[in-house]
Amino acid sequence: MAPYSKLSKEKLKNLKSDLEKQFEEIKKKGLHLDMSRGKPSKAQLDIGIGMMDVLTSESDLVSSDGVDCRNYGVLDGISDARKLLADLSEVPERSVIIYGNSSLNVMFDTMSRAMTHGFMGSTPWGKLDHVKFLCPVPGYDRHFAITEFFGIEMINVPLLETGPDMDMVEELVAKDPLIKGIWCVPKYSNPTGISYSDETVRRFARLKPAAKDFRIFWDNAYSIHHLYDDKRVVVLELLNECIKVGNPDIVIKFISTSKVSFPGSGIAALAASRGNLEDARRYMKYQTIGHDKLNQLRHVRYFKDMLGVYEHMRKHAAILRPKFEKVDEVLTKELGGLGIGTWTKPLGGYFISFDSMEGCAKAIVAKAKEAGLVMTDAGATYPYGKDPKDCNIRIAPSFPTVEELEIASKIFVLSVKLVSIEKLLNA
Repeated sequence: MAPYSKLSKEKLKNLKSDLEKQFEEIKKKGLHLDMSRGKPSKAQLDIGIGMMDVLTSESDLVSSDGVDCRNYGVLDGISDARKLLADLSEVPERSVIIYGNSSLNVMFDTMSRAMTHGFMGSTPWGKLDHVKFLCPVPGYDRHFAITEFFGIEMINVPLLETGPDMDMVEELVAKDPLIKGIWCVPKYSNPTGISYSDETVRRFARLKPAAKDFRIFWDNAYSIHHLYDDKRVVVLELLNECIKVGNPDIVIKFISTSKVSFPGSGIAALAASRGNLEDARRYMKYQTIGHDKLNQLRHVRYFKDMLGVYEHMRKHAAILRPKFEKVDEVLTKELGGLGIGTWTKPLGGYFISFDSMEGCAKAIVAKAKEAGLVMTDAGATYPYGKDPKDCNIRIAPSFPTVEELEIASKIFVLSVKLVSIEKLLNA
């Protein structure tokens, strides 16, 4: 079919009438489908269920470095777990501290520490009249929620195919000491799936911020979440690049196994320079006597090393890949060439990013909900939930089955068509 914008109003009205009939038939089915959040499916959770049998009452619960994991102590985490998460973060073991079950917790704690105590002797952000943070958009809603919770002003930075617009980032951080950091998801970004280029990483390492306590919050949420073995994206490791140019303290990296083992029951880590780690320890010693070492030991005994992790992630990919391909298949078949939407085809991660015609995203999400399909709120991928063009929608294919996804995708494209036609008729 020709692009909708080329059709006469008469043809658009006839098409709308046909589509509305299809939509009403779907509504009658009383469906309850969910593409709202990037939750692992039951099938993904099942592949790691053997982890529950690794430790029993008969197990030796002493780590390889002699720590009785049932007891207090070991603030940094057991050595085996530090080694595993260091390998996952592509840094030396000495650069890692193990925390609790989720990198989101670690990011919140790190932001909270900056607000109450500052970084490495700097003025606590909470004592300043105004603090700003850069937010690549579209981006991760939970990052933005943390920043908003602490009353920090968020500044949109366009996310390009190579990463954040570095010309804009460099200019802003160089001239404004109130800008204290930037959120980053460097590989398979949420929601677009893009990965940062080597040049982008090097430019981050060479940043010269006006604020001496500026920090790059580098969230490696999807660093090993490849969909294709033969198309694995490699992103240059930032901490080492920062060390090379004499700028080691500017980055704090976050990593977890939340979408590797069990969400909410994984292990998380912070990777950073010696100065940043010492700073974190001073805060942590008042917070805990040591995180869950039994869970750390369980992960180490189950995965053993990075080869074990990679093999496990291939099983995840085998479940996720057909889901992403099914969504793309339906979008391509139903929307290709119509000029009413574009979408990403990620090589990894958990999301597909869809851009509708301007001013249509909220209406599309609401329309889909009428037919029983729940999606992430339009605007969620922007700070304060305000997408200036009202066009970006995050699609999360992980939780439904492939069969459910086919139905959900058809509801979605039907909603896109109806809302787009309405916009064209009112133009």
